[in-house]
Amino acid sequence: MEKRRIAILGSTGSIGRQALDVIRQHRDLFEVELLTANNSSSLLIEQALEFEANSVVICNEARYREVADALQPHYIKVFAGMKSVCELAASDDIDIVLTAMVGFSGLESTVAAIRAGKIIALANKETLVAAGSIVTGLARQYGTAILPVDSEHSAIFQCLQGACGARPVKIHLTASGGPFRTWNRESISSVTKKEALCHPKWNMGQKVTIDSATMMNKGLEVIEAKWLFDMDPGKIEVVVHPQSVIHSMVEFEDGAVIAQLGHPDMREPIQYALSYPSRLSLDNMKLDFARLHELTFYAPDTEKFPALGLAYEAIAKGGNMPCVMNAANEVAVKAFLEDRIGFYDISGIISDTMAGADFVKEPDLDDIFGTNTAALRKAGEILDKYSR
Repeated sequence: MEKRRIAILGSTGSIGRQALDVIRQHRDLFEVELLTANNSSSLLIEQALEFEANSVVICNEARYREVADALQPHYIKVFAGMKSVCELAASDDIDIVLTAMVGFSGLESTVAAIRAGKIIALANKETLVAAGSIVTGLARQYGTAILPVDSEHSAIFQCLQGACGARPVKIHLTASGGPFRTWNRESISSVTKKEALCHPKWNMGQKVTIDSATMMNKGLEVIEAKWLFDMDPGKIEVVVHPQSVIHSMVEFEDGAVIAQLGHPDMREPIQYALSYPSRLSLDNMKLDFARLHELTFYAPDTEKFPALGLAYEAIAKGGNMPCVMNAANEVAVKAFLEDRIGFYDISGIISDTMAGADFVKEPDLDDIFGTNTAALRKAGEILDKYSR
């Protein structure tokens, strides 16, 4: 395997930090060219120095001078703002762009990298949720590979490598069930932010952890899977698997099911995307089947977790509706993390925003950006009636 030059967009977040741990284990195979962060200037400086990055971008322009003063004496180029992220992600000295920015903010830079023909290691699921048809169309147009980083989508991708081109008839998308899987609806209605942030299996950022608690994260992944694998959403079945050992499964017309298993460690799917099609050693915990004891599975409860049903509703409607849903979710999750609304208010705000949105059946990229802006504004207005 030849050395690969990597850009990590969102290097200070959970995925970005774990990606750098992968690179730390394989310095002979990966070279860090670009690191970006929104606000975490101190960690960005630390990362850039350790990995001798060629360039960094701090999106919050107010923190540019701090980062520049620390890094420019080390001949590391420092830039600010999202425009710089897009320009540098498309530069000739980058082979793979790991898109690990959180939320809708990852779309613009991902599109720029696709248009430059970069391999995309996609960890920003909102990119395909908001603009799946557009992004996959651009990838075909520019001959760009999109390699999934989400553990579930990586699992599906890995299963398909052993299918010799056979098309699956169903995707079984596993979910941990989050921290409230065994709680009743009445108890869930009064959960606190602290309780919602205690995920039983995965160590993730706050926004993704809340999405997992509401099961919106799984809804986003259903939509992402549709675009990644060209699959009818009706054939993407969510199955709750609390042990999080089977990361997803694909079923074929003869009834055979192929699954990918591993400990819940995001470094494995990150590394596979960066090294594909090669497999590399990884300092992680390996499965001991004799100690697993049991693997259990349950159907999801959309009465307790209505956000999952809203995601299926959005992709069934199509057009710009998934973008509306995603924007409303971002507003609602932020409000919940600020202790302004209750847990079930998140799905209420999403539902109300979707109901009042202007529908665009075949949106272009400008429509998507316009939809996101309008939905953020509408969800903010709706939020006022839910605020405590």
